[in-house]
Amino acid sequence: MLNSLGKLMKEILDKKVEKVTVSNHLVSSLCCIITSTCGWIANIEQIMKAQALRDNSTMGYMMAKKHLEIDPEHPIVETLQQKADTDKNDKAVKDLVVLLFETVLLSSGFSLDNSQTHSNRIYRMIKLGLGIDDDDSAVEELAALVADDIPPLEGEEGASRMEEVD
Repeated sequence: MLNSLGKLMKEILDKKVEKVTVSNHLVSSLCCIITSTCGWIANIEQIMKAQALRDNSTMGYMMAKKHLEIDPEHPIVETLQQKADTDKNDKAVKDLVVLLFETVLLSSGFSLDNSQTHSNRIYRMIKLGLGIDDDDSAVEELAALVADDIPPLEGEEGASRMEEVD
């Protein structure tokens, strides 16, 4: 049963992961990213991306080949399996799989290629959880309300001036 979810997750994630496997050593985590022995770990990958004189040809083959391991006994995985068995083409299942992958990337120390897409996906899931209809203006209003509640930073009025040194 869970092999079908792994295959579906691999299809959805396509080239982002090398393979999706069922883990037998996860206890409390939903999933984790395992890198191959020949690729870079998350920290080295970030350092290499930040290099000014990096060689883009080496970035492709040295970046970590990511393996996604999922816990078959976790309630989220079980529910995702049920939803996937019901309808493999469900947009919510695809969004949840990608959101799950991007979240585990962040928690493993990797960086996202497009953080705005990740944010939009989270907003859609919040909207779904709150029962807001598909009107995108409701999400924008919610984001505006949250932005209005954030107080300005201290000393923000002089932030553009450089610090004076004696």
